[in-house]
Amino acid sequence: MRCAAACPRMFDNRCMTEQRKTWTAPAPEPVDGPLVGDDRPILEGMLRWHRATLLNICAGADAEQLARRPFSNSTLSLLGLVRHLAKVERIWFRERLASMSFDPMYDASLGKDSDFLGAAATSAESDFARFAAECAASDDVAARHSFEELVDFRGGPMSLRMVYVHMIGEYARHNGHADIIREQIDGVVGR
Repeated sequence: MRCAAACPRMFDNRCMTEQRKTWTAPAPEPVDGPLVGDDRPILEGMLRWHRATLLNICAGADAEQLARRPFSNSTLSLLGLVRHLAKVERIWFRERLASMSFDPMYDASLGKDSDFLGAAATSAESDFARFAAECAASDDVAARHSFEELVDFRGGPMSLRMVYVHMIGEYARHNGHADIIREQIDGVVGR
C-alpha cells in the first residue's frame, strides 16, 4: 500500500487518515452449503451465504462509497447496513440466545438508528472487522445450542431454528437494499 511505504510504522496520523479513506472492501471467500439433508446444516449454510452476499455486494467499493447515502431521504448506506447487521448478529445470538450483555455497539446519543447514522468512511475497515467478529461469535454461540432451544422474543418463545429463519430473512431484505444502493453509487449490479 502506498501509505505504508511512506510511513512504514503507521504512526503518522496523515497516513492513517489516508489509509482509512482509501480502504476498499475485499471480496469474501465463496461459501457453499448443503441443498439436502437435515435443516440445521442447510440453515447455517444459507445464513453464511447471505452474509457473504452482503460482503460481495460491498466488495471493491472504497470507504467513501461504502459510507455514501445515495438517496437524500434515507439514512441507508452500504456501511450502515454492515454496521446494522453486526448489531443484529450480536442481539440475536449473543444477547438473546447466550444471555450476554454489552454496552451499545454504536453511539447511543444518535438513537436507535445509530448503526446507520454513525456510518463514516473513517471507520469502514473497523466496521467490517466488527461485522466479521460478530458473525464468528454468533456461529460460536449457536454451535453450543440445540435448534430446539428457546429465546425470548417480545415476551414469547422462539426456537433457535426460527432465529436462523429470521436472520436469513433479515439478510435477504437488506441484501436487496444493498444491491440498489450499490447500483446507485457506481453502477455495479449482479453481485
